[in-house]
Amino acid sequence: MEYFTDALKRYADFTGRTRRKGYWMFILFYLIFAIVATVIDMVLGTMFVGTVYSLALLIPSLAIGARRLHDTGRSGWWQLLYFLPLIGFIVLIIFFVQDSQDGDNDHGPNPKELGGEAAAA
Repeated sequence: MEYFTDALKRYADFTGRTRRKGYWMFILFYLIFAIVATVIDMVLGTMFVGTVYSLALLIPSLAIGARRLHDTGRSGWWQLLYFLPLIGFIVLIIFFVQDSQDGDNDHGPNPKELGGEAAAA
């Protein structure tokens, strides 16, 4: 849960780097809360809760995705591949699961070498 709250604290911060674990833990909790929001919507017979949840976390999701891509040595603009059906999603998954680029890159020092997510801020 700490990774999820850290990502929310860096709400619109598209700079720096995020390690694999931080990104995937954010995605895990994002999906858990999305399922809960969907169940609430089904009980209420609306789409309000899920829509508000998705819109509220759109910017943090893009920001942590950009930071994850920065960690692999890529620009956050690669997320535009989401607009390519299926193929873009598969390419991005491959990018997101790759290991951190060793040493410093254009986006900052390697968070692995600094000892955590907070050091990458």
